[in-house]
Amino acid sequence: MKKGVVLRSTGSSYSIESEGNLYSCKLKGKIRLQNIKSTNPVAVGDNVIFEVNDASKKDEGKIIDIGYRKNYIVRKSVNLSKQTQIIASNIDLALLMVTIHKPKTYPIFIDRFLLSAEAYHIPVIILFNKIDSFSIDQLKDLESLKKIYDDIGYKTYKISAKKNQNIGKLKKILINKVSMISGNSGVGKSTFINALEPEINLKTASISSQHMQGKHTTTFAEMHILKNGIKIIDTPGIRGFGVVNIKAEEIRNYFPEIFINQGKCKFKNCLHKNEPKCAIIRGVEDGSISKSRYKSYIHLIKEGTNIRS
Repeated sequence: MKKGVVLRSTGSSYSIESEGNLYSCKLKGKIRLQNIKSTNPVAVGDNVIFEVNDASKKDEGKIIDIGYRKNYIVRKSVNLSKQTQIIASNIDLALLMVTIHKPKTYPIFIDRFLLSAEAYHIPVIILFNKIDSFSIDQLKDLESLKKIYDDIGYKTYKISAKKNQNIGKLKKILINKVSMISGNSGVGKSTFINALEPEINLKTASISSQHMQGKHTTTFAEMHILKNGIKIIDTPGIRGFGVVNIKAEEIRNYFPEIFINQGKCKFKNCLHKNEPKCAIIRGVEDGSISKSRYKSYIHLIKEGTNIRS
């Protein structure tokens, strides 16, 4: 038996790296799911135990067990609305790539992702990409959006993956980490990975002129092993990131600016919607809490115990 890490999952087969070698594996029987209702028992980033097939097929095998997941991130299953799909596991850092134009990343998308990452205990860096292509007014809009997240403690970087701007700084941060990169289709995830290591030469795609949205170039999540211990999990372009199985009353705990101020509310069970003497509503009114963030918060709690995209 061997130990390895899942690099790619296509639903029925899995690419596994073990001691520098690649194996194509399938599941052997039923795998325990650690009490997770998921459509995919094995996810990219999983540490697995597998056995190699007979001597004639040394690069093929069967997965017999999955190791403990220190964390994972999910979205709703496309076909089975009551189940989730694990996008990736054992993540040290999540990179959320944002563009303010072509395509535009909306605040609700950012806030959904941050909520999910907070809930699953994954630190996030927000990357504002394509800074080389924006007008002066667009760059001002970018700065305003960036400040919202700077002010509540998130690390943010302005980059151009295409022009290799500020990529060196990020490379140092990513050394010896498993990082997941996510964002709408067309924001430049594959271009970013190519900038980190040009030899990898991932396919990139243009933006759809009709909807100003990207065309999918990544169909399945896949881990790329780069130099200096950098491991990047490239996720499919997600137009509507879904957060599932979080109760409405828990959402306030995953908005940092709400969490640290909600003790000042008159009522301990305040949901910060329209309750009297609410410190959060007061913060929105006096400008200490972002209106767009608060709008996202209200939108998300209205969706109830199961947040869907």
